[in-house]
Amino acid sequence: MSEKKKTLTTAFGIPVADDQNSLTAGEKGPILIQDAHLLEKLGHFDRERIPERVVHAKGAGAGGYFEVMADVTRYTRAKFLSEVGKKTEVFARFSTVGGEKGSADSARDPRGFAVKFYTEEGNYDFVGNNTPVFFIRDPLKFPDFIHTQKRNPATNCKDPDMFWDFLSLTPESIHQVTILFSDRGTPATYRHMNGYSSHTFKWYNDKGEYFWVKYHFKTDQGIMNLTRQEATHLAGTDPDHATRDLFEAIDRGEYPSWTLEMQIMTPEQARNYRWNIFDITKVWPHADFPPIKIGKLVLNRNPLNYFAEVEQAAFSPANLVPGIAASPDKMLQARLFSYHDTHLHRLGPNYHLLPVNAPKHARETSYQRDAAMRVDENGGGGPNYWPNSFGGPEPDASMGEPPFEISGRAARYSYPHPEDDFQQAGDLYRKAMNDEDRAHLIGNIVDHLGGAQKRIQLRQTALFFKADPDYGRRVAEGLHLDLTEIKRLAEMSPEDRARATAAPETK
Repeated sequence: MSEKKKTLTTAFGIPVADDQNSLTAGEKGPILIQDAHLLEKLGHFDRERIPERVVHAKGAGAGGYFEVMADVTRYTRAKFLSEVGKKTEVFARFSTVGGEKGSADSARDPRGFAVKFYTEEGNYDFVGNNTPVFFIRDPLKFPDFIHTQKRNPATNCKDPDMFWDFLSLTPESIHQVTILFSDRGTPATYRHMNGYSSHTFKWYNDKGEYFWVKYHFKTDQGIMNLTRQEATHLAGTDPDHATRDLFEAIDRGEYPSWTLEMQIMTPEQARNYRWNIFDITKVWPHADFPPIKIGKLVLNRNPLNYFAEVEQAAFSPANLVPGIAASPDKMLQARLFSYHDTHLHRLGPNYHLLPVNAPKHARETSYQRDAAMRVDENGGGGPNYWPNSFGGPEPDASMGEPPFEISGRAARYSYPHPEDDFQQAGDLYRKAMNDEDRAHLIGNIVDHLGGAQKRIQLRQTALFFKADPDYGRRVAEGLHLDLTEIKRLAEMSPEDRARATAAPETK
């Protein structure tokens, strides 16, 4: 053990006070752009891989349309949602998250679910996953989380110790971990899985009223998952099975579709709700906010060229049309910056001119000019600044979103109720899963967690026990761990549990 404890610093040697909580305006956010540590960390992370996507590298895509099925004008002024029967052209991309471009489609991993809507008010990008929650709720942790899902910096191999060390030290991950290690972590195909916004978004109408919403794209093909054994077999025999399945289904005329359902909450309902509605590790129970069907997504066109459309497609949650806005969700706030930033790095400053990314039914009229690979008229001889008196495009104040209140002291806030992290994971295990689901979940966890050091196994199994005693007991039995020790660790604070299970030389 070194004589002096090392202090975490920025890239410029400045000491870091907190590497777990972003700087926010009040406990619930939003994030402040003055958080230089967060911006440095995300900016570096976005540029770690060249030219492959840092995450979501392996994917498949297709074109199609979205059709409105219900009147939602009381909730949103978005024109593409303005009347029943209206259709909007789309391009969708599905992906695995952690693996490289050549990795297997059957990997145990969340799946990206992104849809670009080419609306008359510009492009609207829906950028979600096939799970309704995520592993972490603060973006300051995101680069570290993804590093643990990638390769060991020394061996260049996937590392169960890295994977489980981080998750077992991040209790908020327990809900998503439970989903990931169920059979939902290995969807059979992209056609047979749902897509979720996970984040809360804001819809607002012509009257200036606003609502908090969550998106649920429900597959019309039905949910189909792979067992661990089936996924392993496909990884070795047909690693591109899901990519091929999507292309061939559309080629046969079997067009996959999803029904869009929305959960909608008023600001009054949100004010005193039992959970923070902007916490991406939590769901809104359907009993409290029943989803309503509003539209249909249909994919009926395969790409003519994979690179031109699928590989160069760039989605950003910051691309929001009038009637749809962001929420104070900390993870979403950082994604608004990070997605566009990583596209600038991967595809260049004019990636918005690529045909798959360019607006089809709205003209770009901005003052952004020049830079590499500018392939249009570059604004001609018009002014490249605002304000100007030469007839250049001007802002339209009527397009602004209605304000909402934020308050609080600027600080780095830890989550105030950490015990809340275990309730929904426990409910998922007890209520949503049947006996077969639970058996598969335990088997999948034991198979993967068994590759980690025993001290990490103990720490992670204590989290399973906190979610549900039977859950923890069965994992402990599968790993041949002392259940008394598991219970002891489960009763500790996260800090004491981390100290009790630290590597011997760091205790």
